Amino acid sequence: MSDIYAPPQAPLVVLHEDAEVLLVDKPAGLLSVPGKGPELADCLLNRVQAAFPDALLVHRLDRDTSGVMIFALTPHAQRHLGLQFEKRMTRKTYVARVWGVPEEKTGTVDLPLIVDWPNRPRQMVDHANGKPAQTDWRVLKNEGNTSRVRLHPKTGRSHQLRVHMLALGHPILGDPFYATGPARAFPRLMLHSEELRFKHPQGGRSMKIRTPAPF
Repeated sequence: MSDIYAPPQAPLVVLHEDAEVLLVDKPAGLLSVPGKGPELADCLLNRVQAAFPDALLVHRLDRDTSGVMIFALTPHAQRHLGLQFEKRMTRKTYVARVWGVPEEKTGTVDLPLIVDWPNRPRQMVDHANGKPAQTDWRVLKNEGNTSRVRLHPKTGRSHQLRVHMLALGHPILGDPFYATGPARAFPRLMLHSEELRFKHPQGGRSMKIRTPAPF
């Protein structure tokens, strides 16, 4: 992967829109919010606001992760959704392709995480000072010397899924921070936010928005 930021220029893909919320399919390689410097200004938030000027940020996905991302279209919706994420009332489902074949078919990773300061934005497991982080995982199928897994993060730490899969000995394919050797030699990070479940800010009904992995 190149260090030069060259985000994809595909049109915005809207998965759901109503008076309160907007859900879109973020492409891999596009920042969620602007980075530091004019060369990192192109991001999903700016693209969404160009089409939906009232859109407000609720959460983020890593630049290299694709999939479902929700925006609020009113301040009320932003507060409502923000609390849902904060109180872990949303349910996020990811699909990933990882290196190797896990011995078990399902499990939970419970390892606290902290930023690896000399190597930021990398994160690392730290039992003394890390913040709690839990991920449920399940193998969907084996694909040669790689596996396809479904991931349910119970917490929302930075790089959580990437570090937890690495800790299992199965780094996510194409990961520029944590994969090495043949596991890294893929055209993108093989991590996709497949589904988001949340309560609608207007009335509280449960909603489920999903988009299939492009890999």
